[in-house]
Amino acid sequence: MTEQPAQAVIDWKVAERVAAWTAARTKAPVSYQAAAMQADFDELTARAEGLVAESTGLKLSAGPTRGRVIDRAGWVHANVVSFQRLLGPTLSKLAERKNPSVLAALPSWVENGAAGVGRSMSGAQFGLVLGWMSTRVLGQYDLLLAEADPEQPDPDQDVIYFVGPNVEALEKRFGFPPKEFRLWLALHEVTHRFQFTAVPWLSRYFHSLVDQGLEPLGADPRRMLDAVRRAADEVRAGRSPLQDAGMLGLVATPEQLEAIRRIQALMSLLEGHGDVTMDRAGAEAVPGAARFSAVLHARRQETRGPARLLQQLLGIEAKLRQYADGEKFVRSVEDAGGVRLFSRVWQGPEWLPSMAEIRDPSQWVTRVGGTAAIAG
Repeated sequence: MTEQPAQAVIDWKVAERVAAWTAARTKAPVSYQAAAMQADFDELTARAEGLVAESTGLKLSAGPTRGRVIDRAGWVHANVVSFQRLLGPTLSKLAERKNPSVLAALPSWVENGAAGVGRSMSGAQFGLVLGWMSTRVLGQYDLLLAEADPEQPDPDQDVIYFVGPNVEALEKRFGFPPKEFRLWLALHEVTHRFQFTAVPWLSRYFHSLVDQGLEPLGADPRRMLDAVRRAADEVRAGRSPLQDAGMLGLVATPEQLEAIRRIQALMSLLEGHGDVTMDRAGAEAVPGAARFSAVLHARRQETRGPARLLQQLLGIEAKLRQYADGEKFVRSVEDAGGVRLFSRVWQGPEWLPSMAEIRDPSQWVTRVGGTAAIAG
């Protein structure tokens, strides 16, 4: 049987095994009971849905929200599936290229003679990254797993995942009341589901940007060598070459960098909106919301050493800034014109803020007409 091109570049089975092994090195709390936590999230996810609907004014176009408690290995499996969907077309392009000059520029493991070793090596490297991430994630609504057909729903799609061992470990570490904290987490992830199921064009737009941003990985791989040289020049100049877009930004053309910036702006908006909604919707229902928020903000900044470098390489460092920048944007826009002004972001791609507007919300307020336009 002929091997699929994407599988010829990364051995996903190796990636999942290595990730699960890496994740297992961090033990779950001895008190962790998956069934009891699942019962909590069944109740709290439904409650969060009502609170988010009331807070945002958005209306779900899909069925009730489902929350599923999984362990770290379960999170790894879900994300291996997700990354296969995300990277498959790009890796197929890479594997199918036969130009000798291109192959000469690739790492030796891509060449035919070392293909088997290369698949395993790349799978292992990818697995180490996923395994490390699996010990940090609390909850996740994954767009790439949210393509359910309403007529034939897939039980593994359109689900919010809660990584039970991580949730309980954080509760134990900081003495959080479990039901309060779990409702607070559910509010953020349920908000993301509302964003992508209540705004019809948003999912298609997001995927189009991802396709544009990933295209350099399937184009001329020689750009990676140029990227390394550029990175060295940036370091010598005293600047971080990984600060804004991770490794992907080092291999992108100007057009693709624009797509990456649009992705960053969109994710800043969505994460900021998620945080604001989480705090607002939970203001009365979650008395400890302010403390939870402070702890998670500090937690996002606490990584040091090799793990910090890993965050930069993956662009996670940039993602962490998205929360703060996006939250500031949402609050500033609402201060200028209320929720009605902010809701204009859902009207279409042209209404979304750019990265410059995320960092200076007054630019967006001016562009969309500000409070005067609303009054009219």
